[in-house]
Amino acid sequence: MSQGSTLTRNPSEIGANKRQKMFETEMFETERLLVRHIAMADIEAMHAVYGDADAMRWVDDGQPLDRQGCTEWVGVTHRNYATRGYGMSALVLKQFEEIVGFCGLVHPGGQPDVEIKYALLRSYWGQGLATEAVRGMLDYARSRLRVQRIIATIAPENKASRRVLLKAGMVHLETQGNEDDAYTETLVWVPDNAYKGGL
Repeated sequence: MSQGSTLTRNPSEIGANKRQKMFETEMFETERLLVRHIAMADIEAMHAVYGDADAMRWVDDGQPLDRQGCTEWVGVTHRNYATRGYGMSALVLKQFEEIVGFCGLVHPGGQPDVEIKYALLRSYWGQGLATEAVRGMLDYARSRLRVQRIIATIAPENKASRRVLLKAGMVHLETQGNEDDAYTETLVWVPDNAYKGGL
């Protein structure tokens, strides 16, 4: 190519590159984790987490996701980034540059409340990474997104997740019965723990 010549790029290619860069954007770091947007390249890592039937016992309907389900979920997450400015995120363990789980802010079923969700590879349970991720996400929501209230919903029997959420700064709000005779506990977080001691 001669000096002064210009390389012409396809506008659709430029747009695709910009979208890919956005979806891989780093959001924040904690002591051990780098938290970034989810990309299509993360589908296998997502399936390793959400395809684990035992690990999914307490997540949503309790059913694991297949690869197609993971692919669809990435698409939903990208739409959330575009419309809400947030969604689920990848948790990268900085020591090994490996995705060890996912955490993010969502609106299940279109509910008005912002809800925090997380899931980790089973091999990384019990190391404090979930608490680190949730605490970091709550701080990000406060400082960058200006979110004023976030909830989490769990089965009361899920003691491990309850400990994670309490350690991260959430507090009990209520426990309600469901149509299937099970119960759902709701925890809440607001900046400066306004609910603490009041419930």
